[in-house]
Amino acid sequence: MHRIFILVIISTVLFFSCRPDENFTTNSNAKLEFSLDTLRFDTVFTELGSATRFFKVYNRNSSPIRISNIKIEGAEGAFFRINVDGIPGNDQNDVEIRANDSIYVFAEVTIDPDQPLSASPFVIEDNVLFETNGNQQSVLLEAWGQNANYLPNQFSSGAIWSPCVANEVTWDDDKPYVIYGIMVLDNCTLNIPPGTNIYMHGGITRNTQLGIFNEGIIFVQRNGRLVMNGTLEEPIIIQGDRIEKEFEERSGQWSGIFIDNQSRFNEMNWVELKNSSLGVVVDSAANLTIRNSKIFNTSSVGLVGIHSDITAVNCLLHSNGGNAMQFIYGGDYRISHCTMASYGVDASALSMSNGVCLDDFCEQAAGNDLDIVFNNCIILGSRQDEISITDFGDRTGAQLNYELKNCIVRVNELIDPDRGGHPDFFSFCNPCTNFKQDDAVFREVEMDDYHLDTLSIAENQAFKINGIDFDLDGVERGNEPDIGCYEFVPR
Repeated sequence: MHRIFILVIISTVLFFSCRPDENFTTNSNAKLEFSLDTLRFDTVFTELGSATRFFKVYNRNSSPIRISNIKIEGAEGAFFRINVDGIPGNDQNDVEIRANDSIYVFAEVTIDPDQPLSASPFVIEDNVLFETNGNQQSVLLEAWGQNANYLPNQFSSGAIWSPCVANEVTWDDDKPYVIYGIMVLDNCTLNIPPGTNIYMHGGITRNTQLGIFNEGIIFVQRNGRLVMNGTLEEPIIIQGDRIEKEFEERSGQWSGIFIDNQSRFNEMNWVELKNSSLGVVVDSAANLTIRNSKIFNTSSVGLVGIHSDITAVNCLLHSNGGNAMQFIYGGDYRISHCTMASYGVDASALSMSNGVCLDDFCEQAAGNDLDIVFNNCIILGSRQDEISITDFGDRTGAQLNYELKNCIVRVNELIDPDRGGHPDFFSFCNPCTNFKQDDAVFREVEMDDYHLDTLSIAENQAFKINGIDFDLDGVERGNEPDIGCYEFVPR
């Protein structure tokens, strides 16, 4: 009996070891199937640790199949490791699956959540790649690396939610905040203190209310209020949650901040907002005071006012895919010591109007009075005209009241009566300097350094405004201040 058992084993081994290659399907249409398309590690790590998950790989074909290569796409062993049906290794060749059978792929991730973001980002992603008969297939691996506040949680892509658990809510945790879906301030004031880091999880998603949209939205409703109070030493930074080097300057990663109509007393002080689609949009009859802040690397407009009330002081807006500032359908605006830089973009740095078109051909329009004042501002870029003005007064009766004092501007066609239609512009921009090609203004535009050049025409050309005693870097302005958000400081 013992000899028969040994002979059966030997025969079985010989049978499988001598299977001819032609038994394995080589048809390129014979693809693998997987038990899931994304393997998520749902542990929020609070200390150095590992987690293991698995998925199954199916061969639904009537012939055996040979997977020529299974490997982790990213750096060898950076975060993830795999084990294929009991055999460890992040790069394996000639893995076989019998007809109508399956194998297990185990994946393990090891994370230290207290490492810096460069070593342990919020969202860690990699792929398990499968090459079979010339086909490339993959399963996404996704884990969360940082010890952070994930709101409402990591599985809330596309969710519409509110942090308003009381009339006043303060985010006072030292850990960063990672925001998913659409955060709605519907009935509370959200206070964000100095040094808070907010990371918006963007990307295309869908839900039953909105359909398909780009998430990563802060939406302030009528009874909501957003108060972001940073400091020079500890600014509030809000950006996308992809912090890899290749995403550092990539715009459009999240949607932006939207302040709905009649929301009052919103504040942004010492805030850096970047890498969104839109920066901040303030809708009808809502108001915002923004000071000492930067809005940059947006794929569209940096700051939008729609028949709203905005005060902006000591702000820098640059590298915006649309206008740096856009004010439409009228409103009340007071802009002081701000720098709007629009280089390499086919959009003016500033656009303002007292109306909107109601149809594609603008045969019908609606208007509201526009009252806007710019004090000590720089409005420059690479176009010949960096200011765009549209007057709907003839059709709507809306007033167009604008005034620029001690500003540096760049206009050309705007003041042509036949093309720009505003030949009297410098009656309202007085005193102003119209930039000439050889004028020195900024230190190094190519490096997005908008501090003033040694020979800048902005030096000592501003007028003193009480209450604006320091610039965006905290430098004292003195009695003969400079135009723009920065005072000149020798290097």
